[in-house]
Amino acid sequence: MPNFEEVSKNTAGASFRIKGKFIKSPAKGQLIEVQCNDAENHYVKVVGPVVDPKAYPMSKKGHTLEYLRDIGHLRPRSKYISAMVRVRNSLAHATHLFFQSRGFFNIHTPIVTASDCEGAGEMFQVTTILPENQDSVKTIKTIPNKEAIDYTKDFFKRPAFLTVSGQLSLENYACSMSNVYNFNPAFRAENSHTSRHLSEFWMIEPEIGILMILL
Repeated sequence: MPNFEEVSKNTAGASFRIKGKFIKSPAKGQLIEVQCNDAENHYVKVVGPVVDPKAYPMSKKGHTLEYLRDIGHLRPRSKYISAMVRVRNSLAHATHLFFQSRGFFNIHTPIVTASDCEGAGEMFQVTTILPENQDSVKTIKTIPNKEAIDYTKDFFKRPAFLTVSGQLSLENYACSMSNVYNFNPAFRAENSHTSRHLSEFWMIEPEIGILMILL
């Protein structure tokens, strides 16, 4: 390509527009490659170069999940995150197909709730009672204990939390609509740092309504 030198100067993070054709690769370690022939009006154009390669936070090497969390605007470009999202998309799609094909109704249960759902787990509290000085985030810890909070000044006028489960809401719907399910986010505030604990996760909860006729 006539602009090979310009293209080859770009590093990880740059984006290109390419017109060419896929061919079987003669090189080891790859099955296919893109062949660009100037005679066939193929081209490689630099769409978004990286201005300062030394300051670009991602490189060709692998990165830890802890590091990727710090660069949320770029982590979808990593192979690990993008692959995980594709798998998660397929699983979510299959979940809805499974229940929908069996006559279940998808219910969006509340994410902010006043119910702890039978003590299913410790809950994150949602409140608008924060210090007046929003620049000093550290002073949030000075909010009094919940027994001393005047909830009439809070948004919901009562204690409110991120849900640990939509089960109680689903049971109400099951009594009316029979078979229902949800696939909603849930939150658990236990101070646990094990590999089996998540503060935020998505949970599948089905409820089956059974009509009993007594003769």
